[in-house]
Amino acid sequence: MYEAAKIAVSAVWANRLRSSLTLLGVVIGVTSMITIISALEGLMNSFADQVNKLGPATFVVTKMGIITSEEAYLKALKRKDLTMEDRRALENGCRDCEKVAARAYNFGKVKRGNKGLNNVPILGATANLIDIVDFEIGEGRSFTKLEYDHNNRIVIVGPTIVEELFDGKDPMGKVIKIKGSRFTIVGIAKERGSFLGNNQDLFAMMPLTAYAKLYGRTGRSLDLMIKSSTIAGIEDTQDQVRAILRARRGVSYKDDDDFSMLTADNLLAFVDNLTRAMRFVLIGISSIALVVGGVVIMNIMLVSVSERTREIGIRKAIGARRKNILWQFLFESLLLSLGGGIVGTGIGIALAVILGGQISLSVSPSVFAISAGLITSTGVGVVFGLYPAAKASKLDPIVALQQE
Repeated sequence: MYEAAKIAVSAVWANRLRSSLTLLGVVIGVTSMITIISALEGLMNSFADQVNKLGPATFVVTKMGIITSEEAYLKALKRKDLTMEDRRALENGCRDCEKVAARAYNFGKVKRGNKGLNNVPILGATANLIDIVDFEIGEGRSFTKLEYDHNNRIVIVGPTIVEELFDGKDPMGKVIKIKGSRFTIVGIAKERGSFLGNNQDLFAMMPLTAYAKLYGRTGRSLDLMIKSSTIAGIEDTQDQVRAILRARRGVSYKDDDDFSMLTADNLLAFVDNLTRAMRFVLIGISSIALVVGGVVIMNIMLVSVSERTREIGIRKAIGARRKNILWQFLFESLLLSLGGGIVGTGIGIALAVILGGQISLSVSPSVFAISAGLITSTGVGVVFGLYPAAKASKLDPIVALQQE
């Protein structure tokens, strides 16, 4: 077998140009496979990082929830809004709700002097929101319950607002205008970067009481962020929340909830189901290139068998067995496909990292992605190299020696 491998390497090296061109199909297939798998894994990992900021004991009650069809969207639109009265009912009636916060959002213009930023997410929140979600203050402070109760016009801003409106000056205690009203900056959020091209550092968050004065009723329901007293008891806490809200909203025992509860687990499960079909389709498309590469390898190997018929006859005449010839040509096929797999893996890793940088994802090709590319390319070499190898091994030495 060692001798067969040695001869195979010599044969591939002797036809370097043809061998290089033969690799191309496998290289393209493996490159696309590595890139696709790595990008999808990076997307899932980044999304998991974002979702897990909720914390294992936290869930969100929303009006709309996860929408998967137009019919579901139109049905959800008819639901009642979640209100501050719902929040108070949960605070008073939910035994295992450790904290209940409320949040609303809109978009508006933020100005300072003659500078301004459009379409800035404007958040209104209760004072305890920062105790529930993973939100860090980089400088300054959050607002207090007393400031919340007194509708104080204070704001926590994202780093992008500081960069764009303050030209390197200290923004603490300075005033910005939101929808024409003056707000004093008391805190700057810690930098979070971008996610799928969305700048997470561009926002302004104020007390929900001040937000309500600014926007009034905007047709947007509140999101209720709830922290369970224990991680293990989160399902019991959800049952208590469900019972309270159904009773308040007059939902019949025969009807489904007219609100949705989201946890990190069901959000991740939804995204996984959503991307599963896409993963199969994209990997299937990349596999077509591998099949084409395999067909090219088989054709080149058949040409090689035809060109080297006399060589095969001589080897058989001096004692080479069928299995020696079979292994020689199978090794050649494997060298071509595995070589293409290694080159394709290297290019795929580089493209995945570049792609991740372009869409602000942390993409690090996993062992699974690399193994999938190399194993698949090796399989292509075996499958498409077997027929030419078998054909070479079955040649009659007398007939082969007569070939010119």
